[in-house]
Amino acid sequence: MNQPRDSFAATANANLETITTAFDAQLATALRWRESTAAERLARVKRLRDAILARREAIYTAFEKDFRKPPAEVEASELLPVLDEIRHVLGRLKRWMKPHKVWPTSTMLGTSAKVQYQPRGRVLIVAPWNYPFSLCLGPLVSAIAAGNTAIIKPSEMTPAVSALLVELMADVFPPNEVAIFEGAAETSQALLALPFDHIFFTGSPAVGKLVMAAAARHLTSVTLELGGKSPTIVDQTANLKLAAETVMWGKFINNGQTCVAPDHVYVHEAVKDAFVSACRAVLQARYGETDAQQKQSPDLARVVNLRHTQRVAGLLQDAVQRGAKVSCGGVVDEAAHYVAPTLLEHVPADAEIMSEEIFGPLLPIIPYNDLDQVIATINAAPKPLALYIWSRDQGNIGRVLQRTSSGGACVNHCVAHFAHGNLPFGGVNNSGIGNAHGEYGFKAFSHERAVLKSSPIMTIKLFFPPYTSKRNFIIRKTVDMLRLPLL
Repeated sequence: MNQPRDSFAATANANLETITTAFDAQLATALRWRESTAAERLARVKRLRDAILARREAIYTAFEKDFRKPPAEVEASELLPVLDEIRHVLGRLKRWMKPHKVWPTSTMLGTSAKVQYQPRGRVLIVAPWNYPFSLCLGPLVSAIAAGNTAIIKPSEMTPAVSALLVELMADVFPPNEVAIFEGAAETSQALLALPFDHIFFTGSPAVGKLVMAAAARHLTSVTLELGGKSPTIVDQTANLKLAAETVMWGKFINNGQTCVAPDHVYVHEAVKDAFVSACRAVLQARYGETDAQQKQSPDLARVVNLRHTQRVAGLLQDAVQRGAKVSCGGVVDEAAHYVAPTLLEHVPADAEIMSEEIFGPLLPIIPYNDLDQVIATINAAPKPLALYIWSRDQGNIGRVLQRTSSGGACVNHCVAHFAHGNLPFGGVNNSGIGNAHGEYGFKAFSHERAVLKSSPIMTIKLFFPPYTSKRNFIIRKTVDMLRLPLL
């Protein structure tokens, strides 16, 4: 049963004392929830689901204020991922929670063993601004399913969505179960100073390093969902029409502010002009044939704020000044937080856009002749969060997948792997640590505890001192047996 809501459940200007009070209040709950049943956890998840659906129109309004995001895009990119995660949990949690037995190794004959999933305890979820609803509540669903309490820090850059999340959490959970704190850097610093049992952070690699350093002070485990410059390859065998349609969707949904969006596209020289033409036609069909029509399109979200608009505009200006050609778009209205969907060609390697994560509606298109050179260029950069290849050549597909490293990859698609609940979602090295979604999210917020039970017939006493010559002989022979291959 819910306990009375205290004022520290949600506050616009959280101070250290209030945060500490919330953190301390969750300790008893976290200890009690170690014994929580699947039914109890599922009841909490269902409460959250019902509260989300009851606020559908309010969610639309919040995203209109923060992003001018169309309702269909809110449904597809914010509500769908969370509700699908909830549906997945409702159908699979009992199976995930069940301890699973493991066979004894040759040296452990006479024992039985199992892996038991325990809640980590009190967890912190730091959500980003680009998908402030789904990338906050998706991890929360996994945390609750695993039996944890949680404190949430939403982004201060999306105030309307953050305010809605505060209201939502206060309605669904008492603060000794889930608390939420708005605020900027000071709030984050106060939260990161606490000894959480796990931190789930989504954001940039630069801030991820700060989170990891703060977690290290308490030896807190982390899941870091970061970013990077996710490359796309379109070879000479690709279905250009389908590639153009899909890449233009993956790149320009949320106006390019997507961590797994195609950052740049390597296109084989033989099909480059045809691909650019197909992309231009897709953009005109979706958003309007003229610059004015595209700016008035109700289907284009906006850049989150003026600062980021100026940053994206600066990347565009730098590229053009260095010789890049604008093949489509290029219009900027900083006051309206508007940057048109833009295709860039002839982008020089030293342009800032080629080294900085774009996170906006600019797409460099780079011709190539040698796939091995493209692979070498990808491998010379930090490992990206995603990699995409469009091809009907199985040899080319195999070469790219085997010779590169990325958090995830799609063949003849992009972005969609994020929505696959049975796949792990996460980065590698610079693009992240750990995985999320489905069972992988459940495990991220769980401790996999090894439990071994001995039996009277186990011969472990042979390894106890005193080490007589007979015991030395038996121990030596036992070790020698490990050279034999497993059957």
